[in-house]
Amino acid sequence: MTEIRTASLHRVTAETDIRVAVNLDGRGEASISTGIGFFDHMLTALARHGMLDIEVAAKGDLEVDFHHTVEDVGIALGQAVRQALGDKRGVRRFGHALVPLDEALSEVVVDLSGRPFLAWSVVFPTEKIGVMDTELFEEFFRAFAMASMITLHVTQKTGRNSHHIAESAYKATARALRMAVEFDERAAGVIPSTKGVL
Repeated sequence: MTEIRTASLHRVTAETDIRVAVNLDGRGEASISTGIGFFDHMLTALARHGMLDIEVAAKGDLEVDFHHTVEDVGIALGQAVRQALGDKRGVRRFGHALVPLDEALSEVVVDLSGRPFLAWSVVFPTEKIGVMDTELFEEFFRAFAMASMITLHVTQKTGRNSHHIAESAYKATARALRMAVEFDERAAGVIPSTKGVL
């Protein structure tokens, strides 16, 4: 397969102005600017370990809180991934990963199902990492799963440090997503579903 799968979009609401671009067949390069330092760090990890090229330029009402920006970046990024996937012909469809970061261990399973769902089983011991509310990570992953129309299970196996827990979750998502979107040489040109559509 030589097809390069890319998409870009511009999403504007009364609360946010977001431009995103993705290349599913990239080299893990990232250009991220959301105004939220730790969130930028997580999105950069998503790109690097997923071998996705990701660009995000987001301006949001951070003076209110970070919720709108984080959620809307998830929506925009998910929409771009969905567009880049096209009809999903020839992809592996399923992906899974177990990724540690010191004492933290996260398991993520992805299905490019066309049926959006998030199963989230992650507990943070602190309410914030730096200035970012830890409850916003679930909001990001839910928005991303719904907009990309994937089934996403994120499970914390172990962990005591909030930074480590979040980072292992993003890295595990990256690796699982990388596996799912990769082309399967044995199924070239085939939509991986008995329905014939995903």
